[in-house]
Amino acid sequence: MSEHPLIGQLKAARVVPVVRMKNAAHAATAVRWLYDAGLRIFEITMTIPDAPALIRELSSDPALLVGAGTVPDAATADTCLRAGARFVVSPWVDPDLVAPCRAAGAILMSGATTPTEVRAALKAGAQVVKVFPAASAGGPAHVKALTSVFPGIVFCPTGGVDPSNLDAYLSAGASFVGMGGKLVDEGLVAANDRAAVMAVAQQILVKA
Repeated sequence: MSEHPLIGQLKAARVVPVVRMKNAAHAATAVRWLYDAGLRIFEITMTIPDAPALIRELSSDPALLVGAGTVPDAATADTCLRAGARFVVSPWVDPDLVAPCRAAGAILMSGATTPTEVRAALKAGAQVVKVFPAASAGGPAHVKALTSVFPGIVFCPTGGVDPSNLDAYLSAGASFVGMGGKLVDEGLVAANDRAAVMAVAQQILVKA
């Protein structure tokens, strides 16, 4: 199977900000700050109230690559894809997500931790394997072990990834990473601490 054309863009960025907020206004603010810092790829999780509306708003900007995260089922995936999501991320393997993603020409990232789960994700049709939870499963060493068994597979570790271990994950064989709370801290957004959020984003961009 040939590689999806958008995967090159994800690899070049190296970091996908995972925007996971309990407040929709905070999520929109976080995206705006990260955009101002220079980031152009965003995973908008379904834990955000009315997340598809934010996906639709962001997708109207052709400079952005927007995806949907924590997608639980095919119906939700379809809603997000219709809103403009270009990639769909699930924490687990769900073969039902393949059809809507293929129909929309979108990337499917399925979550897996063990070799058995990785194989199931690939067999189901995922183009990217989201190694989740990465840190508690063994961190970069775990990713390195998986890449030794599955050479050439696009792995995106998520969960516990931060600027201090980004290089270690990439050196272990990750194609790119998902970075959530360490990059997009809702507490900082709620406190209107734009400088702190921008500082972390700048650390990412310097490494990219």
